[in-house]
Amino acid sequence: MIVHTKFKVLVRAWALTLSLAVVSVAGVSTPAFAQTAAPAAAASAAVAADPAAAAPKKAEGTTDNPYGIAALWHNAHSVDMGVLIILGVMSMGSWYILAIKMLEQAKAGKFAREAAEKFWGAGTVAQGAAALHKDSPYQFIAAAGVDATKKHGGLMGHIPLNDWISMSIQRSVDRVNREMQGGLSFLATVGSISPFVGLFGTVWGIYGALTQIGMSGQASIDKVAGPVGSALIMTALGLAVAVPAVLAYNYLIARNKGVMDDIRGFGSDLHSVLLGSASKS
Repeated sequence: MIVHTKFKVLVRAWALTLSLAVVSVAGVSTPAFAQTAAPAAAASAAVAADPAAAAPKKAEGTTDNPYGIAALWHNAHSVDMGVLIILGVMSMGSWYILAIKMLEQAKAGKFAREAAEKFWGAGTVAQGAAALHKDSPYQFIAAAGVDATKKHGGLMGHIPLNDWISMSIQRSVDRVNREMQGGLSFLATVGSISPFVGLFGTVWGIYGALTQIGMSGQASIDKVAGPVGSALIMTALGLAVAVPAVLAYNYLIARNKGVMDDIRGFGSDLHSVLLGSASKS
């Protein structure tokens, strides 16, 4: 914008100088020309010497890009601001869940190595469970298996021990799986609806822009580019929120599959160990 203004000033100065030369050649009176052209020539010389001095100063509080995100936020109405806030909350929630779930999966990997080192070398299942960290899913599953062997009585005694232990371990594995899947539905929701939220902001912004243009009766490019460009930013923001959420969802699902395969394998081995221990007793 500043470069364009400087160019206009230089063109005007050049045109003024050329017109004065033509008028002088045509025979304009010298006194009148001297009185009129001297200030203009001085002004033209000043503009040519320092074009920046003639350029209009940028008003305070304006943005460098009148069609950018900052201008969009500054000129946003209640609906536009609501859409921007919703997209911001979705984006922050997606990145938060991605960070938290990656930490949880890293801890699950550490607990798997701990179970391989400490659990299977113990004398009994109860001792192996006690050796594991209290927050470990392997400790939770092992404790559930031990409780199943102790509580196989009453009405539960009508269920074969093999089936009872299998049911107890499967319930504990399913609970761990639910906890590992927690938060992923939010990522799936964000990846599905955020493009439509951004599209709604775009449609609403274009509607408002066309309404203002119709009321003002001015359809020049500078009147159309600003509102319509700001409205289209909404669609871009919706995609910018959706793409990381979808990638994070697929990434976490793949990592969860590896974690749950290890946990299910542990549950299957634990089931065999508990049945062997019960048969010996």
